[in-house]
Amino acid sequence: MDKITGTKTSVSYWQIAKAVMAAFMGIRKKSDLENDAATLKPVHVVVGGIIGGLVFVIGVMLLVQLVVS
Repeated sequence: MDKITGTKTSVSYWQIAKAVMAAFMGIRKKSDLENDAATLKPVHVVVGGIIGGLVFVIGVMLLVQLVVS
């Protein structure tokens, strides 16, 4: 919900991905954190985190396979 107008705002996949990537790195501006807290639902963050974790693990596995071969 938008703080000023009181209307619901839609959440983009990019916003979810950006929030999850920032959480993985531990870097986040306070204004972005407040915006995410106002717009993202916990299920968005959980699903995004699971997908992000899987992408990270698969990427590391592929990198190790490339280095070892």
